[in-house]
Amino acid sequence: MLITAAGLLVAAPVLAACGTESTEQAEAGRAFTVESTDDACTVSGDEAPAGTLTFEVSNQGSDVTEFYLLGQDGLRILGEVENIGADSSNTLTVNAPAGEYFASCKPGMKGEGIRSAFTVTASEEGEEQLSASDQELVDEALAGYKLYVRDQSAQLLEKTREFVELYKAGDQDDAARALYPVARTHWERIETVAESFGDLDPKMDLREADLEPGQEWTGWHKLEKDLWPADAVKYRALTPQERATFADDLLANTETLDEKIQDLDYTIDQLANGSRGLLEEVAVGKVTGEEEFWSHTDLWDFQANVDGARVAFDGVQPIVEKNDPELAETLTTRFDELQTLLDAQREGDGFKLYTDLTPEEVKGLSNAVDALAEPLGRLTAAVV
Repeated sequence: MLITAAGLLVAAPVLAACGTESTEQAEAGRAFTVESTDDACTVSGDEAPAGTLTFEVSNQGSDVTEFYLLGQDGLRILGEVENIGADSSNTLTVNAPAGEYFASCKPGMKGEGIRSAFTVTASEEGEEQLSASDQELVDEALAGYKLYVRDQSAQLLEKTREFVELYKAGDQDDAARALYPVARTHWERIETVAESFGDLDPKMDLREADLEPGQEWTGWHKLEKDLWPADAVKYRALTPQERATFADDLLANTETLDEKIQDLDYTIDQLANGSRGLLEEVAVGKVTGEEEFWSHTDLWDFQANVDGARVAFDGVQPIVEKNDPELAETLTTRFDELQTLLDAQREGDGFKLYTDLTPEEVKGLSNAVDALAEPLGRLTAAVV
């Protein structure tokens, strides 16, 4: 998925609920029908004025489905309805300010979904959302971030299952190499959340250089080394049995992570600190090229950490704009500047290998990270 850095201001609580559309909403052009099938997501319109929107979702497919209203970055979730069985329906009600969005159905509740652009235009009524109370802004930020983390965890689990099957096959290494950075994108976006679960993070993401004496090495980077041995002559490749053991262990830990995330709640300071923490991950491992030592797919991780940091910031941005508007503007500008540099390194659906960057390009990324880190360090104080 092509990710942009643009974020959205959502300044009213996000609500996903069943309900009956009102005559006033219909007359105002804020009520829509959605028909979800196995291969399509048909919305009755693609534009609405800002305010309370309703989407009556009907599942005409053969499998259970979900419906989302996503921010312009394709990551932030403003609202969702889940577990809509075949021949069933449900209604999403969400309060949306002006901006660009995506309407998305997810047949089978897997993958990134079937998306279409949806525009919310400015309206006098919609502007009243900006006067929402601090508590409403906090509630909206926490609800949106919880949905985001759950969605990324589900996609991580799905992609990890695919990767494990390819890796264990033994004759699908090229496909496994191609999927490796894609699957890890979902891990890197929520890395600071995963780190909160004790030893799950080292079991899944420890680098060989960080091993302590006698510590068993497991997780993504062990499989990475086996797929991209630095010295194929001296390296002893894992046996098929070893491949299966370490791959199954990675999948089991990913399943455990997904289970733990489902009912996890967050505080507003955790969102702000999480944004800063993800950027620190960039500064410590990604911008140095140390994270993906064998595959050199560090820019995928770099982008994913920035994605996660930006989503967390976007969630609290309405609060920052009320408390410290200058900081909000600075952070928006610095995120955009860093994203511009990252976009310059794209190749096809991914990125250049980190080893293909010039010293000047690496320095430019490093400077942009440093420029963002300083104001991001003041984010927590602006929201608590």
